[in-house]
Amino acid sequence: MKSRAYYFVVLAFLALSCGEAADKTGAGDKKIENIIVITTDGLRWQELFGGMDSAIALKKAFVHGRSDSTHIFNTYWAADAGERRKKLLPFFWNTIVAEGQIYGNRTLGSKVDCANPYWFSYPGYHEILTGFPDTAVNSNEYPPNPHITVLEFINKQPGFEGRVAGFGAWGAFDRILNKERCGFPVASAFGTTGGDNPTEKEKLLNSMLMDSYKPFGMGECLDVFTHYMALEHLKEKQPRVLYIAYGETDEWAHHGQYKDYLDAARQWDKWVGDIWEYIQSTPQYKDKTALFITTDHGRGDIDKNKWTGHGSRSVEDSYEIWMAAMGPGITPKGEIKEDSQLYQKQAAQTIASLLGLTYTADHPIAEAVKAITEP
Repeated sequence: MKSRAYYFVVLAFLALSCGEAADKTGAGDKKIENIIVITTDGLRWQELFGGMDSAIALKKAFVHGRSDSTHIFNTYWAADAGERRKKLLPFFWNTIVAEGQIYGNRTLGSKVDCANPYWFSYPGYHEILTGFPDTAVNSNEYPPNPHITVLEFINKQPGFEGRVAGFGAWGAFDRILNKERCGFPVASAFGTTGGDNPTEKEKLLNSMLMDSYKPFGMGECLDVFTHYMALEHLKEKQPRVLYIAYGETDEWAHHGQYKDYLDAARQWDKWVGDIWEYIQSTPQYKDKTALFITTDHGRGDIDKNKWTGHGSRSVEDSYEIWMAAMGPGITPKGEIKEDSQLYQKQAAQTIASLLGLTYTADHPIAEAVKAITEP
C-alpha cells in the first residue's frame, strides 16, 4: 500500500503540471470578448523606447525658458535609456512589457512602418482602421471615409450590434469613422457625448468641453475631455469594442514645445493604465478584454530640428511607428528584440482576429500580426 506522502507528492506534481500548461498558453482557457483600441497621435518610437531625447531638450528652440528645461531633466532624465522610458511611460514599461507585446524598437531590429505613402494623420488612421493604404486618401481634409472600417464591420456582427463606440480628440474622426454611416456613436473634438439621454456626468463633461480652453481651435479638444467621455461611456454603456484617439502628443510637437509633448505622453500613459485598472476591476471586462495600441505616424529624428514635423514630402523618417497589444491569450513576449517587419495596415485584421472575427470589405485587407493573434 502506498503512503499518504506518496499521494501528496503525486497530487502536487499534477497541480504543478497543470499550472505550467496554463502558463504556456499565456492565459489558460481565457478568451478575448472585448477590445479597446487606443491611439496617440504622432508619438515617436524614439521616446517610446528611449525616453526623453536630450538632444532635443537642449535645443533652445524647443525649450521655452529655464523652467521648462529644469522640469524636463528633473522629471524625465536618467543616464540609462531603460530608466528614461520608465520615467516617461511607466505603465508601458512596467505592465505592458510584462504582460503583452511591444513592437517598433528599430535599434533592436523590430520595425513597424506606415504602408501609406503620406505619413500624416488621415491616411494613417485610415490605414489602421481599414487595413488598406489607399493612395486616394491623401489629405487631412479628405471627405467621409468611403471604406468600411473594421469598427463598422464589427458593429454589424452578431453579438456586437450597438456595442461599438469611438471617441477622438481630433474633429476629423467624424469623417475617418464616417459618423453618418457607421451606425455607432462617435464623439470627436467638440461633439458631445451621451446622445439624447446623457448621464449627469456626461452632461457635465459636455458643458465643460464647450467652455474649455481651446489652444488648438475648434478642430481639436484637449485629451482630458476625450478620455473622460470615453471612460464614462465604458462604465455606463459597457461596449464590447471601444476606440479612443488621443491627440496632444501631435499638437504640442507641432508647436515645438518639447516639455508639453513629454508631459502629454506621460499623462496619456497614465490614462491607459487607468483604463486597464478599470477593466481588471470590472467583471464585465476582467480577463476578457484586450488592448491594442498604436500611432498614426512618426516624426523626424535624422534631423533633430524636424522632430516637430512629419510627412513624406518633408520628413524622410516619419514613416517609422510602433504598436503594442495585451490581453488574455496574447502571449507575453514583452519588448520584441529580434528582426521583424510589421506594417500599420496589419492593425485592422489583428483587431478583428483578437475577437475571433475575419474582417472583410470591398477593398484589400492586410493579414493580421500572427504573433499577437496566435498563442
